[in-house]
Amino acid sequence: MRVPAHSVCTAIRDDIVSGALARGARLAEERLARRYGVSRIPVREALRTLESEGFVVIRRHAGAQVAEPTEQEAADLLETRMLLEPLGAARAARRRTEAHLRVLRGLVRLGQERARGGGGEDLRALGGWFHETLAQASVSPGLIALLTQLRHRIAWMYAVEPPAEPLAYWAEHGAILDAVARGDAERARALTALHAERSAGAHRLRFPGGPRPARRAPRLATARP
Repeated sequence: MRVPAHSVCTAIRDDIVSGALARGARLAEERLARRYGVSRIPVREALRTLESEGFVVIRRHAGAQVAEPTEQEAADLLETRMLLEPLGAARAARRRTEAHLRVLRGLVRLGQERARGGGGEDLRALGGWFHETLAQASVSPGLIALLTQLRHRIAWMYAVEPPAEPLAYWAEHGAILDAVARGDAERARALTALHAERSAGAHRLRFPGGPRPARRAPRLATARP
């Protein structure tokens, strides 16, 4: 029985994003294998994947370590997402299914209810789910993968302030949904671009500090044969 590399990859990525594995920290395969209760093989595969995603740097003779992105790299990622999310919304307007629309409507309705009640953390989570579902509605695997990767890396590099006007914030989501439901690709693109531009101002760069003590990770469940 062997733990899939993607499960180890998810665990390491989550610990990097949360800061449990600090920027610049050395990632020794043997130590990671003990941390997650797996063999070194899935750890090695996971590190290669995380290197391709920009979370890890692997140097010959020096091994792997958590990447230390610059402020410019972080700004570039935010700008890239601002370009790709409107494209995803336009494609969603052309390709969405009724199932996508049901989920999006439910999220907007719940977001508006929470906004009226002043829910902070809930609003951030619901906003993330809305944009994730909108990306899925584009039915474009390559674009979905890019946006997912961007979302992980931006969450690692930035803290996001709650919207100053939650009701207006969710009204924007509702307008995007309306354009997608009508099949109006250009309006969906324009509204998403405006929303992304406004939302970018709420992002605050997480400046690297001293290394944090590594939390003990739960052992991963082994895959069934």
